[in-house]
Amino acid sequence: MLLANGFDDAIIGIGRRCGQPDLAVYSVQKCIAILESTKGLDYLDAVEYFEFNVVGAWVGEDTPIFVEEMSFDELQDTV
Repeated sequence: MLLANGFDDAIIGIGRRCGQPDLAVYSVQKCIAILESTKGLDYLDAVEYFEFNVVGAWVGEDTPIFVEEMSFDELQDTV
């Protein structure tokens, strides 16, 4: 299982799928807050940095999962 450097406080659990390796799971909101505080970025710059450099970094089948937390109703609005 791979971990994302610098985001230990954003871990929310372990993701499991049948026949696949367990994956570290991170909160998107917590990751962005960490970038704001550690890199001195404003919110929009932290989001851009996160999307490009963190979510966009594929490092194989053990790449962590980044979860955007939302309610069922919010999820329904995205489909």
